[in-house]
Amino acid sequence: MKRLRVLVVDDSAYSRRTITKMLEGIDGVEVAGYATNGEEGVQRTIALKPDLVTLDLEMPKMDGFTLLRILTTRFSVPVIVVSALSGADKVFKALELGALDFVAKPSTGASTDLLLIREDLQNKVRQVISLKPGIFKLRSFPVAAESSSDLRPAAVPNNPIDLVAIGASTGGPPALQQIFTSFDQRHPFAVIVSQHMPAGFTKAFAERLNRSSAFDVKEAEDGDPVLPGRILIAPGGTNLVTEIQGGQVTARVVPPASTDRYIPSVDVMLDSCAGIYKKRMIAVILTGMGNDGSKGLRVVNQHGGYIIAESDETAVVYGMPREAVATGLVDRIVPLHRVAREILIKAGFS
Repeated sequence: MKRLRVLVVDDSAYSRRTITKMLEGIDGVEVAGYATNGEEGVQRTIALKPDLVTLDLEMPKMDGFTLLRILTTRFSVPVIVVSALSGADKVFKALELGALDFVAKPSTGASTDLLLIREDLQNKVRQVISLKPGIFKLRSFPVAAESSSDLRPAAVPNNPIDLVAIGASTGGPPALQQIFTSFDQRHPFAVIVSQHMPAGFTKAFAERLNRSSAFDVKEAEDGDPVLPGRILIAPGGTNLVTEIQGGQVTARVVPPASTDRYIPSVDVMLDSCAGIYKKRMIAVILTGMGNDGSKGLRVVNQHGGYIIAESDETAVVYGMPREAVATGLVDRIVPLHRVAREILIKAGFS
């Protein structure tokens, strides 16, 4: 079996040694080498031809963003960003530039705290191992492009849509941004999102989305009303559910159960809102590893909700959408650049 060869790029000697040890603890992974700055990262990538690069964003000579652009556009190599929590906005910029995923590096200043990222880093590298060869590439698609991936004819709106519930994981942040910037005005439906993400990042993520969307985007707080024209993002490390309080649908931020494999859980979110909204909701499953959302879709379908899945041609990781399609319950399979249009068609606004 071919081993996954990783290049570690970080200007900190301690970080390089520690990350290397973590990577070498994964079956099927080999650390091919390291680089101390962006310029050396380019040289080592050419010489070593790694299958994956772990990348710090703050480095001398050539910073991580410049190197990232080169790695994703010239070499099409998957990149996992390893960055401190204080650089949350920079992490999302990196994801927009093509980074596959990120790991939250502790910013406490205590070097031994870096060991805390072991499980997260190892899990995300294992995801890369499971990707089929050639799956990763920086993608850009014309908005007008059409797809033959549709399961059923375009929906004719026969009931109002009050809620769109979206689940995403790896590759989700830029995908969500593309969808939300496609809405040129606030439409009279609410949106809730469960994006797999650790605590400490979702507030900055919501603020970033809010700057480019006609909708009001915010990190959900317990007790927030679910309102038309508003997008609520599940806080990292928690689950977002809905319930009716005093006649108003309200967001509840709850701790994850010990059985929740993915957090925030898409399954838990969909299960909670399907019984409230029934035929008045759309569930959307975007790019991501694993099968989160596939159980929740069954509940959505039982209550008459409409289901959209991102197609293989644009999903950075076709795991969650594939599992959704495998349920046989998906109404439409479309590339990312058509998701917003499909939502508006079903909601009667296009």
